[in-house]
Amino acid sequence: MMAASILIIDDEVLTLNNLKRVLEKVGYEILLADSGETGIEVFKKHRPNLVLVDLMLPGIDGIEVLKQIKETDANTVVIMITAYEIIEKAIESMKLGAYDYLLKPFKISDLKTSVARALELQSLKIRIIETVETEREKYYFDKMAAKNKKMIDALKIAHKVAHLEKTTVLIMGESGVGKGILARAIHYNSPRADEQFIEINCAAIPENLLESELFGYEPGAFTDARRRKIGLFEKADHGTVFLDEIADMPLSLQAKILKVLEEQSFVRLGSTNQIKIDVRIITATNKNLKREIEQGNFREDLFYRLNVVPITIPPLRDRREDIIPLALTFIQYFNHELHRSFKGISEDAAKVLLAHDWPGNVRELKNVIERIMALNQSEEILLEHLPLEIKSSKAKFPILKDSVEKTEFISLNELEKKYIKEVLKFTGGNKSKAAKILGIHLTSLFRKLKSIK
Repeated sequence: MMAASILIIDDEVLTLNNLKRVLEKVGYEILLADSGETGIEVFKKHRPNLVLVDLMLPGIDGIEVLKQIKETDANTVVIMITAYEIIEKAIESMKLGAYDYLLKPFKISDLKTSVARALELQSLKIRIIETVETEREKYYFDKMAAKNKKMIDALKIAHKVAHLEKTTVLIMGESGVGKGILARAIHYNSPRADEQFIEINCAAIPENLLESELFGYEPGAFTDARRRKIGLFEKADHGTVFLDEIADMPLSLQAKILKVLEEQSFVRLGSTNQIKIDVRIITATNKNLKREIEQGNFREDLFYRLNVVPITIPPLRDRREDIIPLALTFIQYFNHELHRSFKGISEDAAKVLLAHDWPGNVRELKNVIERIMALNQSEEILLEHLPLEIKSSKAKFPILKDSVEKTEFISLNELEKKYIKEVLKFTGGNKSKAAKILGIHLTSLFRKLKSIK
């Protein structure tokens, strides 16, 4: 592990040498500069981890050095050194981004402690930035597997609204379609990406606990409230709160959520003080909120406040062309997680995956791929690897069903055209697979496709 580097900027040579000797004994690499101008040059050239700078420098003073360092690299930690009589300037430097200040004469132990804590803070900041970057890479919109037009349209809307950091988004879709993933993608592609993303499932937490989880409480707010609890809204300040299964939130709590949306403030349980926050709220539901309003389960005013940008994610059975691309994405992921080396899916296995209706949607598909890869070592997913409930699926096409239900009959020629289109959609546009399902030669399929066009 490389030693941390520290730049010391001071116009007194004796101070420079004393600080250098003390900090080198600890194991740090030391750079020296005897003026503000030289210090800035050394900083830009070597980019040290930490800078110790005297406030009272001839020429460019310590405040200006601090400003220029922060403009060059906001993550560099800076400690100011000052005499007691100019402590006001030291306080000003803290407001400008300095981590700490040391009053001359200071103890060696105080110097070592301040430097160690500052470097620990910088290390934490770097880890947070790396984590955010890793998360952001996972949720790039262009990495999301989507060939289906409705899904592509949903991703386009999400991409556009991600940059509008205050706009409320309502994500709708069946359980397992990926509403939480889309919410995270919106957050990590927004200006709030470096801040907290906090998710809470409104259906998973008992009604009596949900309010205290969201808003926190003061000591004595209720029987077991012995100390202050910071709620999730407060923790997410400047970030994003994702309220999943919003339709299951109690009516009494819906009014408080409306207030947060309208005023960006709330009150902890057991308090009367308003707490101002700056959060983006994204919500999701697998229920029809208009029907919930009609049944008296959901506030109409909250619905209109949440429904600023609605996004509907279609179920996996309605976007079969995405099944294989999603499966391949999961294979790549679990190769890394489970230390496997699967390269793809056999044709027979792919045909069965495409035929299954996936009532559990993307979540079910992901779980099936993980189960197969956990229990098998192979170059590809084979038909024999698939669970029995998946293998027993039969291809379901809605063409005949729709025609009968609507009592609208069409000619055999039109039915054939529709059926071929549906099979091509089913196979993700793979004409060879479509020909096999249809039981005709590939050349015959090409001939029929010409007549369709």
